[in-house]
Amino acid sequence: MNITVFIADDHAVVRDGLRFMLAAQPDIDVIGDAVDGHDAVHHVGELKPDVVIMDINMPVLNGIEATHQIRKVSPSSKVIILSMYATNEHIFRALQAGVCGYLLKETAGVEVVDAVRTVHAGRRYLSEKISEKMIDDYLRLREDVEARSPLERLSPREREVLQLVVEGKTSAEIAEVLFLSPKTVDTYRSRLMQKLGVHDLPALVKFAIQYGITPLE
Repeated sequence: MNITVFIADDHAVVRDGLRFMLAAQPDIDVIGDAVDGHDAVHHVGELKPDVVIMDINMPVLNGIEATHQIRKVSPSSKVIILSMYATNEHIFRALQAGVCGYLLKETAGVEVVDAVRTVHAGRRYLSEKISEKMIDDYLRLREDVEARSPLERLSPREREVLQLVVEGKTSAEIAEVLFLSPKTVDTYRSRLMQKLGVHDLPALVKFAIQYGITPLE
């Protein structure tokens, strides 16, 4: 039986390129794609693909938070993160979310087929440029970093609201996306800012960029 793959990336050229490379393989079928994390979670929950290739930076819901949710709606799906970043913070957060693979975008083209087959076989796949030492550090420091990371103070819903706030969406727009009332959104926003110790939007945006919630553009 062929490996089924779902692609989530907000850039059409990346989606098309990945689809072309994967569809050329006799043992891989691409069964769907999405342009943001929220839609990716929805479709993966319906399609239950073997492997999900997920951009780390996507609108509405980033790849890390989407991975958290995919593990609930489709536990058997293996997630491979696509990223521009090779920092400890980004890799740690991805591994913590439960991804099985981490590909740097600069080398994804030549590695993606091997990555899909590797994670489908139940093994972890990391871009060659990510050293084994970094993974050793992750395992050694996991408990300490979990305790120190400010993101651990926030609930999954608060992290969703955080991303949408720093993307510039109003409370009414966020309420529509998350199926909440604007008043509830305001409560989440106030609570998360209090937990993070930030008092204005510029500080919140700076925090989100620093911790990989939203990209620096």
